[in-house]
Amino acid sequence: MPVPRSDSPQGRTGRPPVTSRAQILAATRRLIDRDGWEKLTVRGLAAELGIGSTTLYHHVRDKEDLLLQLLNAYAEELPQWDLPDDPRERILAAATAMHDALAAWPWVTGILTTDGFVGLLGLPALRLVEAIVAGAVDHGCTPSQAVGVFRSIWYYTVGEILVRSARRRDDGDFTAFDAAELPHLAAIGPQWPALAARDTYPEGLRALVDGLLAA
Repeated sequence: MPVPRSDSPQGRTGRPPVTSRAQILAATRRLIDRDGWEKLTVRGLAAELGIGSTTLYHHVRDKEDLLLQLLNAYAEELPQWDLPDDPRERILAAATAMHDALAAWPWVTGILTTDGFVGLLGLPALRLVEAIVAGAVDHGCTPSQAVGVFRSIWYYTVGEILVRSARRRDDGDFTAFDAAELPHLAAIGPQWPALAARDTYPEGLRALVDGLLAA
């Protein structure tokens, strides 16, 4: 489904929009920050803006369209990255930039967890995808292999952000492992929470990219 690229969605001919795109997206962000993106509805957004749902549908088709407009607007605000010429370093830098942008807005990953999302993104968000695919091709990958490189990096990045942004539960009793049945877990024991909380994304990304390019 194509995403509107215009910054000024059109209402009725000859009349100015009742609500601007900026107002709609700002209200959407407020609702998401307050209630989470899963609970966002067009009806609830219309109530937040003080307009009717019918009026809002002049600007957005549905919830997915609304979220994608918000995502693309966010991408437009991101800085332009000066990526390295070396293919491997370019892939690492682009993936890290993508990770950092998503980590600042972790709810976005919930929208982008299905295959095919790339075709829904606007140009600013696609530049990092382009950089990763181009880096893989310049390193010697075929186009199909380059897509595989991007997908693997994407899965790793999204998974890391989703896990880290999830609401944490009680860490449990890490001293209760049976040493006879689970000797390594028992030896690590209470160190597990601290070890699991470390930021290992950069080293994991390097290992993943090196493995993918070597293959």
